[in-house]
Parts: sequence; C-alpha cells; structure tokens
Amino acid sequence: MLNSLTNLKPLLLPVLKISQIAANAVLEVYNSSDFEVETKKDKTPLTRADKLSHDIIFKQLGRLSLDTAVLSEEGANIPYQQRKSWPNYWLIDPIDGTKEFINRNGEFTVNIALIDQAQPVLGVVFAPAKGLLYYALSGLGAYRFSLGKDISEYNTLEDVLAVSKKLPIIDANEDLVVCASRSHKDENLKTYLENLKNSGYKTKVMSAGSSLKLCMVAEGTADIYPRFGPTMEWDIAAGHCVVKESSGRILTVDNRDLAYNKETLKNDRFIAFRNSCPSFCVTSFFK
Repeated sequence: MLNSLTNLKPLLLPVLKISQIAANAVLEVYNSSDFEVETKKDKTPLTRADKLSHDIIFKQLGRLSLDTAVLSEEGANIPYQQRKSWPNYWLIDPIDGTKEFINRNGEFTVNIALIDQAQPVLGVVFAPAKGLLYYALSGLGAYRFSLGKDISEYNTLEDVLAVSKKLPIIDANEDLVVCASRSHKDENLKTYLENLKNSGYKTKVMSAGSSLKLCMVAEGTADIYPRFGPTMEWDIAAGHCVVKESSGRILTVDNRDLAYNKETLKNDRFIAFRNSCPSFCVTSFFK
C-alpha cells in the first residue's frame, strides 16, 4: 500500500510540476485566437488542449513511477478485467470542464489523482486561467496555492507549503452555501433546496464549473455540493482528495464513501460536504 506519508510525500512536488507543465500547454491553447472542437462518441466535446494535456501528464507520470498504471479520460478503454487487480494507479482528467474551456469563462481544471485501495490519497487540481492550484496528500492536509511564480521555480515541497494556505480557509458561513454546477441543472437540486428552505435553513447558491466546486467545499467557500447528475471517476478524484484532507467527505446515495476503480467508472449521485455542515442537510440528500 502507498497510503503512508513517508511513501507519498516524495511524489507530491513532482506531480505539482507535471500539472504546471500541462496547465501551461492548456493555457496556451485557451489564449489562442481559435481552436477546433471535436465531438466524442459520448457526445462530449474534445479540444486540442485535452489531447495535449493528456499526452504531457501520461508521459511525465510514466517517467515518475514506472510501475504505476495511468488511467485517463482520454484513454479510459482499459478493460475492467485488467485494471480490477491494480492496488494503486494514477487517475487523470486532462481538462475537467471542457465546456467551460470552450465558453472561455476560466472555470476549467487539470486534475491528477493517485488512487490507492479504491481511495484518492494524492490530489492536484490546477485552474490555469484563475492562477489557482489546489493540492492534497493523505496525512499532510489540503492546500491552496495562488500562482505568483511557476511551481517549477520551487526546489522543495517545503518551499511550496510555506507559500500555500492550508484548507479550510473559511470555517463557517453566515448562510448555508450550496455549490451547484454551472452547466448541469436539474429538478432534483430544486427539490433539495426547497427541502432545506422548508426546514428553516437560509441558503445561498453559488455556481461554478468543473472540480472547482469540490475545491470550494474544501476551502470553506461552500458548505455543501449535492451532485444529482452523472459524473465519471476522473471528474472528481483529485477534488475528492482535497475535500477529504480539509475535513470534508463525499458520500454516495447509499450513504457510503465514494470508491474508485468501479467496473463502469461511473459515479452514483453524491454529496460533498464539510464535517461542520448540519446533519439534516446531508441526510435530506438521501431521501
């Protein structure tokens, strides 16, 4: 098992630097005058930036840990019979929020996670257009780094930690802040919010794209993120680690911790929340 700080800590700075390389490539495409958009078989969009980011991360992680498999959204056709025996593996989403990337609203991220025994133990969420980097390591905690200079300019992890803010940054909100998807709205969310209102909770809804919603829960900007629509494992793995290491949890509809390397790689609906969140706000999600 990798799930010990001694084994994991040497991996974090190299992965942060890999995410920076990928983020720079993505940002170059994002800032270009135009880019083509393809449509994949599942009807989701794909850009040159997705491919570039995938190629960079896949190659760099291979060099970092030769014996650890890599599973990516842009290379997810590995049979379950092959991957079900993996004790650990890298799980990446080269660009989470491709729709946000195409719409040029800045709410897209580069995600890298290390999964060990079906749980994320290392997570990096890089939002290049916003100049924000969230990262977490099992046993070390979760942090937010605001880009003043490139991660590549730091020689040690301790140097990066010294200029990062430990999460959560906000301990409590005046109102119950519920985070919602910018691109995916549904009636289930409306019903959930009505239940909270009818039970006396004053809520405020904040919308965001990609895994930034999980990072908002981790830093305390949001208290809760109920997700009723479909997601894939690579969409949330890195953000899940950031939430866990900042005193939060993600539970599925059957009231279990969300697990990884499932046969379909699809997630059930889930709720991410801070441990300080009122219990009713969590239990009402399961009704």
